[in-house]
Amino acid sequence: MESTTLRDYRQALYACFTRAGDALFEVADALLTTPQPHAFIELSQASGLRRGWPSLYAAFRDGQIDRAALRRRFARHAPAPAPGARLVLGLDTSPIHRPEAATFADRTLVYAPNLPAGVAPTRPGWAFSPLVVLPDPVSSWTYTLDNQRVPSRATATTSGAAQLTAVLPLLPARPLVVADGHYGTAKWVVAAAAQPCDQLLRATRTAVLYRPAPPPTGKRGAPKKDGARFQGSDPTTHGAPDARWAGTDAYGQALSVACWGGRHRKACRATARTAIRIVRAGAADTKRDPREAWCWWRGDALPPLDTSPHLYARRFGIAHGYKFDKQALLWADPRLRTPEQMERWTDVVAAVHNQLLLARPLAAIAHRPWECAARPVTPQQGRRAMPRLIAQVGTPVRVPRPRGKAPGRAGHGGPARTAPAGHPRGARCPPQSPAQGGLTPPRRAHTRPPGAVMPAVPCGNSICRG
Repeated sequence: MESTTLRDYRQALYACFTRAGDALFEVADALLTTPQPHAFIELSQASGLRRGWPSLYAAFRDGQIDRAALRRRFARHAPAPAPGARLVLGLDTSPIHRPEAATFADRTLVYAPNLPAGVAPTRPGWAFSPLVVLPDPVSSWTYTLDNQRVPSRATATTSGAAQLTAVLPLLPARPLVVADGHYGTAKWVVAAAAQPCDQLLRATRTAVLYRPAPPPTGKRGAPKKDGARFQGSDPTTHGAPDARWAGTDAYGQALSVACWGGRHRKACRATARTAIRIVRAGAADTKRDPREAWCWWRGDALPPLDTSPHLYARRFGIAHGYKFDKQALLWADPRLRTPEQMERWTDVVAAVHNQLLLARPLAAIAHRPWECAARPVTPQQGRRAMPRLIAQVGTPVRVPRPRGKAPGRAGHGGPARTAPAGHPRGARCPPQSPAQGGLTPPRRAHTRPPGAVMPAVPCGNSICRG
C-alpha cells in the first residue's frame, strides 16, 4: 500500500466528523501516536493534540459523526483476502462494564467473564456488536467494518442482522460470516435468512433439528410438518452422514469432520441448514475446549470438510481484537456521560485500529532488544512507528486558534498616555508611580460650596436621643 491510500483514508475520515471534527481527529491522532497510554487523560499530553486537556471530553460531548459515511469508508478500505481465499467476517458482542454508574442512561445487564462460581455472569453496562474482518492466521490484526451499541430495546441478534443489512451491500464479494452459539437461535435464522452471505454458526450439542417432512400419506388429517428428530447429543438420531473426512490437525492430533444436510428447526422450517460435527482427539474435553463441537452451515455450497475447523477457528481473532482495543487503545477507559458519547469514542477507536492495519506495510518496525524479530509483528509494535509516519503523511486538521480574555487597556483604565518620542507607533506607555517620576492621578473635586454645613444625620441609637 502506498502512502496516498493512507492519506486518502485520513482525509475521508476527517470528513466523517461533521461537528467538532478538528478536536475528534486530533484525539484520534493522539491515540494513534501514543504507544502506551495508561489513562485516557494522558492523551492530552500527546504531541498530536494541540488543544487543551478539556478538549478530550468536550470533543465527544459536542462532536457529531456521520456513521453511514464512516461505514462506507471502512468498507472501501477493507483488506482483500488472499488469492483463492474467502472474505471471512466475525460477528460477536463485547461488554463495557459500568456497575457504579447508576445514572447512566440505557444500561443493561451484560456478560461478565471470570466471576466466582455460583454468581450470575452479568454486570450493568453497555454491549457493543462489532462486525470485523478476521485475519488469517488468527491474530489481533482485525479490521472493523461496523461497531454498534446494542440498546436495551434490542438484542444481539437484531442488531447483528441490521449491521449485515447495512454493510454487506458495500462489500465486493459474498463473504462468510462466522459467529458464536447465541446467533444460532431461530430469531437469528429468520432475521438473517435473506442476507447475501454464507454463515457458519456454533451450535450446542443439545439443539434439536428435524429432517424434511415425509410426503403426504393421503389419510385424513394434516400431513406431518417435520421428519425424524436429529440431536447432536443423541447418536441414535444421527444416522449415516452425508459426507465424512478424517485427518490430523496442525499439531498432529486426529481430527474428523462429518455433516448431515437438509435439517431445520420447528420455528423456521423454510430455512434448511447443514449440521457439522467436529471431533478433535487432542482437545482437553472441557467446557472451553470440548472434544466434540457442532456447527451449522447456512448458505450456498458447503466448503470442503477439511477446511471447516480452520474456518471456525478464525473466529477467535475477534477476541484478540477486543483485547487490543481495551488494553492498548483504552476502549473501556473513558468515563463518558451518555451512550451517544460512548458510541463516538467507539468509532474513534475503530478508526484508529483500522488505520494501524492500513499502515502496516509502511511502518518500519524497530524491535526492542527483548523482542523476537522472528515472530509476526503486532499492532502495538506497528503503533510505535506511527509518529514518524503521520508526520510524513500530514493531517487535515486546521491549526487551533487561541481563545481567552482580551488583553484590554493597559494601566488603571484612565485615558491612554501619549507615547514619548521614539516609541513605536500605536503603542502605549505603562503607568508610572510618583516614585518613578510619574504623576499621581488627580482626585475628583468636591462639589460642596465653601462654608456650607453638612446636614446632621439622625442616629438610631436610643442613648443618643435627646
